[in-house]
Amino acid sequence: MKLSLPQYLTPFRRPSTVRAEREGAVLRVELDVPETGNAVTEAMLDDLLTVLSVPDPDVRVLVLSGAGDDFCLGGDRTEFTDWLDEDPTGRGIRIAGDKARRVCEAISTNQAVTIARIQGKAIGAGLALALACDLRVGADTAGFRLPELALGLPTAWGGVLPRLIHEVGAARARELILTGRAFDAIEAHELSVLQRIVPERELDSAVTAWAKPIVRRPEAALRVTKALLNSYAAPTRLADPSVLDAELMATVAAATRRR
Repeated sequence: MKLSLPQYLTPFRRPSTVRAEREGAVLRVELDVPETGNAVTEAMLDDLLTVLSVPDPDVRVLVLSGAGDDFCLGGDRTEFTDWLDEDPTGRGIRIAGDKARRVCEAISTNQAVTIARIQGKAIGAGLALALACDLRVGADTAGFRLPELALGLPTAWGGVLPRLIHEVGAARARELILTGRAFDAIEAHELSVLQRIVPERELDSAVTAWAKPIVRRPEAALRVTKALLNSYAAPTRLADPSVLDAELMATVAAATRRR
């Protein structure tokens, strides 16, 4: 006879914050907490690592999107505060920061071509996730911002700083970070943060227009070309101390909190 555990002994399973769906050679990964603007939590980082940690050789294109009105409004500030309350030295921030770096590396080094589908706002960590992708298409109403400095934090999440400098140039990156100002889709396109702008209703069509020819490419040639692009891009980033991001974020957050 099969025995079942009483309900109060049933293991708790939290709802997933990420939805993944495979369509042929295309894997669609959606940040799925629209009620928070898809704010990045440690749980979301864990879910993304679960999806990204075991690459499928049959997947040629990975599409990263966000449910609801916004792509991603950045890190969850409530969780950030709770970590500092639990441990003023910033241990929780270090753990989550390391996961953030691993997630962004898993996206950028993925053997599939990665496409960010951006609507609404992509702020802070959301912009970092988008920049980790090979191709980025945004709605003409999309908006972007890096507000970390105004919050008393360094721009050190997921390796965003070297990627931003590589994509837009040091002078423009410096201005965006130090002022923390918002910029729209048109400027994002001029800065190469976006490679294409379309009306929001045409985002899926734009993603398909990119994905359709890519999935027809021979697997070996596509994989090697992606590796070559990453290899040639790496030297132009100069130093890439993103392994220090978690430590820098935790140290500055703890010092700011004490003051």
